[in-house]
Amino acid sequence: MTPEEVGERLVALLADENAEAGAATAGVSGGGAGHERAVVDVPVARWWAAIEAARDPGALGCDFFDWLSAVDELEDGFSVVAHLWSSRRRHGVLVRTRVPREDPTVESVVDLFPGAAWHERETYEMFGITFARHPDLRPLLLPPGFEGNPLRKEFVLASRVAKAWPGAKEPGESEAGGPAKRAPMRPPGVPDPNEWGPLKGAIPPPERPERPARRAPGERPERPARRAPGERPERPERPVRQPRPPQDDTAAGEGE
Repeated sequence: MTPEEVGERLVALLADENAEAGAATAGVSGGGAGHERAVVDVPVARWWAAIEAARDPGALGCDFFDWLSAVDELEDGFSVVAHLWSSRRRHGVLVRTRVPREDPTVESVVDLFPGAAWHERETYEMFGITFARHPDLRPLLLPPGFEGNPLRKEFVLASRVAKAWPGAKEPGESEAGGPAKRAPMRPPGVPDPNEWGPLKGAIPPPERPERPARRAPGERPERPARRAPGERPERPERPVRQPRPPQDDTAAGEGE
């Protein structure tokens, strides 16, 4: 089946079940020739039904659960995405749904694919999305007592605030020939210290050095005066060497 046929087939299966929960739409991901995937967007109320329909051996037969994750869409909420694959028919499908930012909750699919348990736990701690009916929804990667969800776009990377980030090297710059110290930069995800943290409003803005005046169009820089033919450049004066003080042989003999 082509990606277009896979998407249309899953949309048709969902149209026969609980149409009041919302309609599903199908598309194709832009992965290039041989890498396209059917993409089916479903309402959050039909998330579990969409995964079940894709797994059905009599329909798409996607018997392999590949991965599940989420994308922070800011004020539009979170997109939850799962990729399923048919090991016999050699086709896959991306199932997506959108959950609101105020109450990000979606139904767990662990009862359909037990391998989804770890994926849902990781998405829960990284994005703060709750998977209803999950048997053991607890942190998977972060240490105990960690506060916040690191993959949310409003999460501040405090470690980068505390330690200056040198930034990327310029093209053609090497370890040996580069400048000893580069201008400080703020990496992505780090706000201005004047806008966040204990130093809020306490750091004055950096003073920028004045730029040299630009030359007028067509104006050339002054060149040093040329020497006359046969004239040699002046050599710098050598420092006068001071004579060494004489050694006292008597003192040396007494020491012996």
